[in-house]
Order: sequence, then structure tokens, then C-alpha cells
Amino acid sequence: MKLLLTRPAAAQLDRVLTYIDVLNPQGARHVLQRVQAAMDLLLQHPFAGSTTARPGVRRLLVRPYPYAITYRVRAGEVVILGIRHSARRSQV
Repeated sequence: MKLLLTRPAAAQLDRVLTYIDVLNPQGARHVLQRVQAAMDLLLQHPFAGSTTARPGVRRLLVRPYPYAITYRVRAGEVVILGIRHSARRSQV
């Protein structure tokens, strides 16, 4: 299984980490570690996330933080579509 981080998802993650880093650099590192751990989990268990209303799109919460990863599973890869605050409505 391979992981593909789309450009929009990478940009979202960068914005999240930049915002947190201004307030709490250590907090930004912790969030990044949890996001990376969640993506590692998806490589091992691609269907770990819950289904969404959008066909083929799944969502995994990044606990204990209020972020969610939206993704698709396709032939041998997990495609990360977005990483955003879970209270925000997804546009992916």
C-alpha cells in the first residue's frame, strides 16, 4: 500500500501547522506526529476511517486533536484528499 498526499491536502496541513506553530510550537509538533501516525494507520488498515456521504470517500479523526483526514482507497494506494479541522465542512 502506498500513500499519496494531494497538493490541496498538503497545503491544508501546512496551514494547520503554521497556525498552531504561532501559538504553540510544541503543539504543532504533536499534531504533526498524530497526523503522521494516522496516515501510518491508514497504510496498514486503509478502511479504518468511517464512510462519508460522498461515494468512495472516507474520514479518519486524528485523536485527540480536532482534525480529520479525508481520503480514498484505490488500487494499492491511499489518496489523502484533505486534512482539516473536524468542525469545518469539507469541500472535498
